[in-house]
Amino acid sequence: MNIQKLMKQMQSMQNSMLQAQDRLAAQECSAEGAGGKVKATASGAGELVALHIDPSVVDPDDVEFLESLILKTVQDALKASKNMMEGEMRKITGGLGLPR
Repeated sequence: MNIQKLMKQMQSMQNSMLQAQDRLAAQECSAEGAGGKVKATASGAGELVALHIDPSVVDPDDVEFLESLILKTVQDALKASKNMMEGEMRKITGGLGLPR
């Protein structure tokens, strides 16, 4: 086993991961709930960047329903973001099973 070659490969992989993280941060994943009346958008870095709530789903007598709609939609957007990130990292690591 050539340690120098391995170190170069690891450095190259690290550089690729940093570039991928930058690309992912510029991408977005969206999710919708209530037939598109609630929309959440997350960055590829896993940050919530936008939330839209149509006034027609706002019922002051049923705040719990609105809360659950928002929570589910945000979770779906963040899950899509995470899946996108993991897919990109798998491309770089070649499925090496490296820790997250």
